[in-house]
Amino acid sequence: MAENKKYNIEVRVWIEEAEGAFLGIGKIWLLENIRKTGSITNAAKEMKMSYRQAWQLVEEMNQRAENPLVEKLLGGKGGGGARLTDAGEKAIAVFYEIEKRIKEFAEKETQNLKF
Repeated sequence: MAENKKYNIEVRVWIEEAEGAFLGIGKIWLLENIRKTGSITNAAKEMKMSYRQAWQLVEEMNQRAENPLVEKLLGGKGGGGARLTDAGEKAIAVFYEIEKRIKEFAEKETQNLKF
């Protein structure tokens, strides 16, 4: 008789809207890095991404969300920067909560997998 095999269900989550993929783990990491560093420039560096690409992603998220997720801070003595809005903080929390619930469901389903 064949040995018992163990299968896993892998899940990747992203949120879509009319124009396609809106929010996935990459954009969530970008938002978290903006929160951590206080700047799009530094967040991009942390992710080994060009500033231009990071800025485009932020602009796209801001335009497609009901409320902007990131706000730019005007330069002063220490220069400008960026911070997450309440909507940006909520986007991170909601994304991880949905991902957690879907992964828990997939884990439960894994126990019944037999082929």
